[in-house]
Amino acid sequence: MSNDAHDASVSDTPATPPVRLTTMAHGGGCACKIPPGELEEAVAALAGQQFDSVIVGLDDGDDAAAVRVRDDLAVLSTADFFTPVVDSPFDWGRIAAANALSDIYAMGGTPVVAINLVGWPRDVLPFELLQEVLRGGLAVAQEADVPVIGGHSVDDPEPKYGMAVTGTAHPDRLLRNDAAKAGLPLTLTKPIGVGLLNNRQKTTGEVSEAAIATMTQLNREASLAALKAGAKAATDVTGFGLLGHLFKMCRASGVGAVLDLPSVPLVDGALEALRGGFISGGTRRNLDWVRDSVRAGSGISEEDLLLLADAQTSGGLLVAGEVPGYPVIGELVVGDGIDVR
Repeated sequence: MSNDAHDASVSDTPATPPVRLTTMAHGGGCACKIPPGELEEAVAALAGQQFDSVIVGLDDGDDAAAVRVRDDLAVLSTADFFTPVVDSPFDWGRIAAANALSDIYAMGGTPVVAINLVGWPRDVLPFELLQEVLRGGLAVAQEADVPVIGGHSVDDPEPKYGMAVTGTAHPDRLLRNDAAKAGLPLTLTKPIGVGLLNNRQKTTGEVSEAAIATMTQLNREASLAALKAGAKAATDVTGFGLLGHLFKMCRASGVGAVLDLPSVPLVDGALEALRGGFISGGTRRNLDWVRDSVRAGSGISEEDLLLLADAQTSGGLLVAGEVPGYPVIGELVVGDGIDVR
């Protein structure tokens, strides 16, 4: 076989990791985020910036920055990367790309360009695996009709991958996390529980196809549906869990919330993973962060709260308002804190 033919066959065949990728990371996906309380303390050093062009900045911890460049045009900017959440390098790339693009969709925007962000243990993992990761990211970006042009890489003992994404939106049609109003229903556009299933895979090697399907699904259609329904406030549910991201929205908007636990959709297998104890440290930190603001109703257990705090990767949109085709999981109310019933 000639070298050319051999090279072609290698490029067409998914590379197999010499080790399971999830075992090379201290945490998987968005569960490896810095805990929310610690993060807020750190970024406080950036407070006090004053630019008239900034529509959405650091103040309320929104999903992306928004800068007005014309009366009818805002530029959105975000970046997101994380350690392996699954062992398949191609699927990891797909998940990371969908997750990064989600920040633009969560703001009601349209992504227009992406660049790759890579940390790679070059002496441990072959570059054929990195090619698979990048191919996965490109596949999802192409689905979103977004070019991937260049990026930045570093030699890193722990593999990391993600994207910086630039998008656009109309300044008057942004979905923000500080625009929620009491009296509106709460809609969730993807099921939760992928953190539990990802942690189970990291521990046992058991793959959840349902979790992968959820994490690789773009939030594009959900974002368009929310805008069409007239929504003004939304956020995506990622590393801080449903409770954490709802808490941030309520705090920024000055409202409270009621969650109806039986109405919250779950990924297939999530309850079994919960009962199996596959709860990440990030999930426990999420619950600790919001616990003082959460009131558990009769029959709501600690396990139920951990499920609601489960650290999601590439989760759905949490929308203030009813979005046709997606489940309503509660409502926004006058007051503060979150009541779980």
